[in-house]
Amino acid sequence: MTALLPRVSTPILRRIAARTAAVATLVWAAACVPVPIGESANTGVAIDPNAPVQVALLVPGGSGDNNDAILASNLENAARLAISDLNGVQIDLRVYNSGASPTQAAQVATQAADEGAKIILGPLYGETVNPVGNAVASRNINVLALTNNPTVAGGNVFVLGATFDNTANRLVEYARRSGIERFGVVHANDLGGQLGRDAIVGAVQSNGGQVAGIGSYPLSQQGITSATPQIAATLKAAGAQAVFLTAGANADLPLVATALPSAGINPVDTRYIGLTNWGAVPQALALPGVQGGLFAVPDRGMVSNFEARYRAAYKADPHPLAGLAYDGIAAIGALVATGNRNALTKKALTTSQGFQGTNGIFRLLPNGLNQRGLAVATVRNNQLVILENAPRSFGRAGS
Repeated sequence: MTALLPRVSTPILRRIAARTAAVATLVWAAACVPVPIGESANTGVAIDPNAPVQVALLVPGGSGDNNDAILASNLENAARLAISDLNGVQIDLRVYNSGASPTQAAQVATQAADEGAKIILGPLYGETVNPVGNAVASRNINVLALTNNPTVAGGNVFVLGATFDNTANRLVEYARRSGIERFGVVHANDLGGQLGRDAIVGAVQSNGGQVAGIGSYPLSQQGITSATPQIAATLKAAGAQAVFLTAGANADLPLVATALPSAGINPVDTRYIGLTNWGAVPQALALPGVQGGLFAVPDRGMVSNFEARYRAAYKADPHPLAGLAYDGIAAIGALVATGNRNALTKKALTTSQGFQGTNGIFRLLPNGLNQRGLAVATVRNNQLVILENAPRSFGRAGS
């Protein structure tokens, strides 16, 4: 089996290690208990829609890490670009460096509240979100966090990042319409893989499908190599028509999407489905397991438009996460434009019609998670092909 695997370069192994380190922040976040606020509680403070609305943007600057400084600059740039797009809506944006420390993030959130913030946009890192939410819960201030970590959502905290639940549901719904009933699940045995597994299982069950085998692997080259034969046997015995992978395109996907076909899970008769965006790494589109598979991508027209406008304004390409700050300001601006004093309450934030963002439509849900309009894509001849466009409004799957 080992001989059939491609040689794995040091950068791929480093990326796997980086994913492991990143997931450690999810563990921290999950361990921090938010202030209990009932899901039906209409959190949020009243505003004066005829005066500038003060918004606090918490960015990861001040940590001493150059990458955090770059991220902070990109997030602020995107937020200010969004403000420039608001017609007649006055936003008083105040930027605070929350670093990567939960303590520092909570302190600056308290400072922002003391200085009159009506809503908080940020922070970015999962382990800093609940401390921020807790710090301003007694002030009844809502937090639009820039993370995609579902474990921190709820109460006065909403997450803006794309979630596994949303992606899994979109892909399973499409696959069910394509005739797939039995879904195998293959995941890394770290926290990210486990969250992905749970999202997939939930989506399969809610869409009337069946889970046909679950296999896991340690997040290492040797771990994947050793686990693959048993995973393949499990999927075959369970009669899986599709195998849903949690693997990341820039981490474990090159190993998993090569090892599983070599172990007998043929993509010709067992469709591979990806929880992550395979197109984010063009080289991944040449992997054996992704040929003819399914994965989700944002509305590419909206993404291209944002990137072009950011580039024109700042003479540089935006960081992939910069659009989240734009989306937060776009949502706040659209609500303030209604002239409603309660525009930033939970009831208003969770409007069913949602908002237009840099990646397409999105809406916030009462449980603190979000739903984003996604396109369904496949791989043909090592090229990304859209099978079903992202919706431009909620209520239907394609455009």
